[in-house]
This record gives sequence, C-alpha cells and structure tokens, in this order.
Amino acid sequence: MVTTLTGEQLEEVKQQAAEHFWPHARQAGNVSEDNGLKVVTSAQGVWVDDAAGEPWFDLISGMFLKNIGHGRKEIADAVYEQMQGISYSPGGTVTPATAQLAARVAGLAPDKNSRIYFVSGGSEAVETALKMAKQYHNNNGEAGRWKVISRKGSYHGATHACMSLGQSGGAVAQIGPLMPGNIHVPNHDPYRGICGDENDNCTLECAMEIDRAIEHEGPRTVAAFIGEPISMAAGTHVPHPDYWPAVQEICEKHGVIMICDEVITGFGRTGKMFATEHWGVQPDITTVAKALTSGYLPIGAAIARKEVADAFIGDEDSTFRHLITFGGNPASCAAGLANLDIMEGEGMVQNSAEMGDYLYERLQTLYEHSIVGDVRGGMGLLAAVEIVKDRDTKEKFPKEAGLSDKLTHYFNQNRIMGRGADVIPISPPLCITRDEVDQLVSRLDDAIGKTESELGL
Repeated sequence: MVTTLTGEQLEEVKQQAAEHFWPHARQAGNVSEDNGLKVVTSAQGVWVDDAAGEPWFDLISGMFLKNIGHGRKEIADAVYEQMQGISYSPGGTVTPATAQLAARVAGLAPDKNSRIYFVSGGSEAVETALKMAKQYHNNNGEAGRWKVISRKGSYHGATHACMSLGQSGGAVAQIGPLMPGNIHVPNHDPYRGICGDENDNCTLECAMEIDRAIEHEGPRTVAAFIGEPISMAAGTHVPHPDYWPAVQEICEKHGVIMICDEVITGFGRTGKMFATEHWGVQPDITTVAKALTSGYLPIGAAIARKEVADAFIGDEDSTFRHLITFGGNPASCAAGLANLDIMEGEGMVQNSAEMGDYLYERLQTLYEHSIVGDVRGGMGLLAAVEIVKDRDTKEKFPKEAGLSDKLTHYFNQNRIMGRGADVIPISPPLCITRDEVDQLVSRLDDAIGKTESELGL
C-alpha cells in the first residue's frame, strides 16, 4: 500500500531530517530535490515509493540486501509472532528460532557441520571472524599468528579494524593510523589489473601476490587472508575460475585461515546460495549479513567450518570470549527463517542466475555510449558499468568534470535509486522480472546518454 504525506507533513519531516538526522556517509542537512535525502514511505518488490507516491527503481537492493524484495508481509508476521513469545534471550539461553536458523544456515553452507556465530551486521561479522582466526591459532599453540592479508580496494565494513583491511574509501585518510598487522596485496581486476599477459590471458599473478606476501611476512606470523568472492567496492570484477582455488591452495600450504566475506554475495546474489560454490572452494570462515534477513531486521554471522569451531571446545582457556548484545536475537532469527523460506520456496536463487544472464546481455547495449568503458557481470544479479573519459586508454573523468553529480541528476530524472559514480553498481532484488530488467536498462540508458551529452561527448 502506497503511503503519501500531505505537503505540510512532508515539509515537517524534511525539517526534522535537516536539523537532527545524521545520515550515513553523506553531508547532514541536505534534503534538496536534486541530490539530497529523499523521503520514502513504502515499497514493494524492486520499487520504492517516495512521499508523493512516485515509484523509484531500487538499483542496488537498498544497500545490497533486499534480496527477496521489499514489502513481504510474511517477514513482519514471523517477527510479530516471535516477539509475542520472547523477544530477547537472556545470557545462557537460546530460543528455538536461533537454534533453527543456525542449523538452516549450516545446512546451506559449504561445510554442513559448521557452527554459526550470530552478530548484528556485516562489520561485526568480519570483526568476529578476525578475532576467531587469531584465537584459533592461539588455541593451537601458534600465538604468533596475528597478521591479516587483505586486498587493496576491498570493503569489509566501517569499524576501525574493518577499515584497516582493504583501505577502501576516503575516510581512511581522515581517522589517523590504521590498525597494525594488516598487509595489503593487489586485487584481481581484469579491466585494469596485473593479471593479464600481452594477450590478456590471466596469469594468476594476483593470487601469487598473496603467496609472496605470506612468505615475506613469515607464514608463522600470518593468521588469515580475507577477501570477497566478488568485490563490489573494487569494481565488481568476476575472478578467473582458477583464482579462488589457487588462493585456497596457498592458504592451506601456509596454514592460514581463509575468510570469505559473503556479506554482499551470500544468499543468492550470484545465482548460487554462496558465491564460493561457483569455484568449489570451502572457506574456513564465511562472513554473512544483509540478505540473511533481506534487510528486514539487522543480523550477521561468522560461519566457521567444523575444524575451526572445534578448536574452541575444551578447557576454559579455549573458550571464544566474544559477545555481541544482539547476536542471535530471536526476532531477527525469525525474520531469517521466513526470509529463507521465501527465497527457497519461490526459487529466487535460480531467478538470480537467469535474470542475471539476461541483465548482463541487455547491459551490452550501453556500449553504444562512448563513455561506457566496461560492462561487468554474468554471475547472478551483481553487475557494474564503468564510465570513462576515453574508452581506448581507460582514462577516468577528472573530479572537476562533476561526473557523479551529473549521473545522480539524471538518475533522479529517471527515478533510479542508486549510486552515480565512475563505476555504477547494479544489484537489484532477486525477485526482478524480465520486464523490470528491460525498464531498468532503459532508464540507465537514458541517464548515461544525457550525462554523455552534458559532458560534451
């Protein structure tokens, strides 16, 4: 049901937001029509309605999490029923919903005997995985393993330890020294990367850099390697089929815990329940969040395969003394169970694979615009379009060209909710239809075309 506000109500909400709301990663106080905060009141499927009842296309599933789409009453009903019984489990207790979701997630994970450590979100899941990896080595008599290898340009969360991993985002330079012990290696990037020979054949140099970094630091000092199967922040590049098997072999050779960050790619986004299934690898720890409840309530988890989890069972000193207040919250777990019921019952993972192929095919038409340098995707509903000044040289637009502002303006004209930047992420809900894919590409085509004209190209 569309909820609209009167003009007076809308102005009051805007004033409250402008004066008191501090938005994430945005300038506070901006509620202007062109690039400020939009007031939204309802949503259904891939559509989000603004205060005037105008539908906007959700290009990136909220924040890469509305996998089953907006407006599913079944989630609200499941949460309401759970909260009528018990809404929080005191220390030393567990509710059926929490135990059932743990078993359900383990049954979907690469290792069916995994244990699930619930937290509130993606950053907490990564923090938990880092602590878990380091204590795992400590419990096994290797307390000297504390360093973490990660890839440049990746994003693993907004907390201090997470920001120290991939060095992604301008905020890194604004908070002072990063946490020590984080070693950064190049990311895989077929478009601008180091992995191709003179014939653009992959050499797997990006994987070999991980091996070299571990050897350089000393294997007995390295606790873990962490990477997203497909890194959205690094430009949504699908890796070579041999990349992740090579990474797993390197980690096993050196006794390094392999952490796969599936906060974005997990639960159907790539056309598989977990992205690592595409390459047949089994992480030691997998981090998830976002789509486990499709964003209906906060949740996250570190999925530890049995060998890792068993290292924390024994005497008191081996206990994982880590606690997150809302980890395993019964209402969130009830939402997670209902979410997985919908996802599996309605075949949304398969739809992601099929519509992802169709989306990737349709996006090829955007090459008609000279500023489109690269179209990436072909693995579920995770795609990107890179905008460049010169297609041959891959030169980016300078900041003074105002590319982001121009794209954002035309996104707004076309009622697209997304990120206008030199790399446009495209990650719609998994419930998307062929007609909606066509609408989406048509709107992107118009926005990119008008941006190209305004840039004088």
